[in-house]
Amino acid sequence: MSTNNSWLEAVKFDDRGLVTAIAQDRHSGRILMVAWMNREALAETAATRRAVYWSRSRGRLWRKGEESGHVQQVSDIRLDCDGDVILLQVDHGDLAHGGGIACHTGRESCFFSQLRDGRWEAVDPVLKDPELIYK
Repeated sequence: MSTNNSWLEAVKFDDRGLVTAIAQDRHSGRILMVAWMNREALAETAATRRAVYWSRSRGRLWRKGEESGHVQQVSDIRLDCDGDVILLQVDHGDLAHGGGIACHTGRESCFFSQLRDGRWEAVDPVLKDPELIYK
């Protein structure tokens, strides 16, 4: 594998050194989550094919699944036409094998709230109690 990271020069990181990253289930096409990546997170993701993000709340790299076990294996990395959004197509397993959950609320996707009659309503089920995920 090449260690040449010149491809990173095409990515437009913001003034904090971050770029928006979207994780999409490669099989269903469902958007699982939106996070941030810095240069190091993106380079590590490309090298290991495991999703690594920058956690703004922790102030450090966040290797998806390091606490929850819900790892995202990256099958494809794409850059949008403006160079400022990364799309990760991922396999995140299924519930029967300890995967299938991307959200810290225990749901498949972070996008579980739908606007209905002027209010947000949770429309996707909790697949696993977050208390059991984060011990």
